[in-house]
Amino acid sequence: MYSRKEVFKKGMHDAIPIMLGYFAVGFSLGIAAKNAGLTPFQGFVTSFLGNASAGEYVAFSIIAAQGTYLEMAIGTLITNARYLLMSASLTQKIDENTSLFHRMLVAFDITDELFGLGIANIASYGPFYMYGAYLMAIPGWSLGTMFGVIAGNLLPGRIVSALSVALFGMFMAIIIPPCKNDSKLRILVLLSFAISFLWDLIPFFQVVSSGTKTIILTLIISSGAALLWPRKEDDNA
Repeated sequence: MYSRKEVFKKGMHDAIPIMLGYFAVGFSLGIAAKNAGLTPFQGFVTSFLGNASAGEYVAFSIIAAQGTYLEMAIGTLITNARYLLMSASLTQKIDENTSLFHRMLVAFDITDELFGLGIANIASYGPFYMYGAYLMAIPGWSLGTMFGVIAGNLLPGRIVSALSVALFGMFMAIIIPPCKNDSKLRILVLLSFAISFLWDLIPFFQVVSSGTKTIILTLIISSGAALLWPRKEDDNA
């Protein structure tokens, strides 16, 4: 048996590559946070508590558009809904005698990468493994966002504008690889681009804020995809 200290240190060690990647992602998000008018401290706190690239980008976009708190809540809830499922799945891997308090702590900082790390190790090492991984990963993301905001405040406008493209590049890097092997996903991505573009051309829809637009399109496209191409439980495509 490993001691809690040994397990904690192993979690920190295994999460070092994730931390480095999160710093780069956080830096790009920091540029978006700066463009939304956030201070370095506000960017740090947002990433420390949110820790979700797509969710934070939606939040910063709604802030920049001067959206409402309701739009913020619904937008981030929809964007981050998959983490509810990941948290439930991961906590089922822990020993059945683990307290609710530890299960809630494990569920606090689930991201795609940390879920992958946890699902492979938590059954063997328990919750303290995840705590070590979180302690390494969260500061990387939060500090990256903070330094991104600072850089956005110091660098010339043209450079800040160029750096803003990095975040879109990150999302493209997430989308393109699975699209290569999934024709249905390619259709949905192209459809999303087309509908979003057409939305801005129709005068009737221009009175709708960007935050509400994101919520509506996400619900319509994801619901349509679920109805047309439902995933089977054993479908890993």
